[in-house]
Amino acid sequence: TEVVVAAAEVKASVHEITKRLLDAAAEEARNPTTTSAPICLEGLYESVYNARWHHVVEVSGGEGTGVEVREGEAPQSWDYKKVDDTLEKDDGVWQSGAPRPRLMVLTSEKGWPYSWRWKENKSTRDCHVNCEVDRVWQIVKGDLTEWFSSHGGNDFEPKQRLLIGTPGIGKSVAAGSYLLYQLLHYDAEQLPMVAYVVGSQSFLFDKTTKTVSTYRGDPRIDDVVNIFSLRGVKGYCIYDATLACRQPPAGLPCRGWGMIVVTPPDKNDYERWAKNGRYCNRNELSRRKRCEGNVHLDETQSAPAGASGVLEGGEGSH
Repeated sequence: TEVVVAAAEVKASVHEITKRLLDAAAEEARNPTTTSAPICLEGLYESVYNARWHHVVEVSGGEGTGVEVREGEAPQSWDYKKVDDTLEKDDGVWQSGAPRPRLMVLTSEKGWPYSWRWKENKSTRDCHVNCEVDRVWQIVKGDLTEWFSSHGGNDFEPKQRLLIGTPGIGKSVAAGSYLLYQLLHYDAEQLPMVAYVVGSQSFLFDKTTKTVSTYRGDPRIDDVVNIFSLRGVKGYCIYDATLACRQPPAGLPCRGWGMIVVTPPDKNDYERWAKNGRYCNRNELSRRKRCEGNVHLDETQSAPAGASGVLEGGEGSH
């Protein structure tokens, strides 16, 4: 019962935040603004990088099974096994007697990028991570490992990914924020930059200087990351289309940068993407599995010469 109550509270929080995200997007459309220079945001890089861990574990007692909230990162999180071209949770290797994690929570004192335009409040500080959200990171981490391995070669390009799933389960609130946290903790020499685009807001995280800057208007974020790309600086871009409800700009992804696109809540939006051939094949998209409460990560391929970001997805994973 306690697990069900906790899940219901998380779902209610996600729905409330989603409503605020859409309200903010509507307000931005009514009152568009431009900025001629990037603005450095004080203290926000540290807030995300130093986010605090808590975890919820399943414990057994005299009255049956319950849950318990503990401080710190879970000593043992979820295990995964490779099935075809994706990862699935593997309960078969679980250590007998070890507390089984149900949920992990990352708390950023100043919130996460999707909420930085709002007045700070408690509901936007927590990022709830379940096994599905963590699985997205494990897949992306595998891509990075392959990219930076010696057998990848100088001409190897990182994979691009498309994240789809049931509307309202927290793709922006959870998956986008968790990916950002993990990417900031990834080897800074190999991956020194992370770009995060959500709605009309664009953020560039510089892991060398430990700063985050916001870009609105000119210069555009895709122009900025392309400049770094031409200088040989590698990075990763999280493009959250849940607010913009439009495809990433033609300049993304650029050479030497990985990318994941978080799709808008209305599946008709990304089905329209398929019609113009820039994103995954429409027939393929219609065959993808969309299980209630799950997120799906599809592998994409690099664009052919003269095209931009053509995503040719495989069967969706769950």
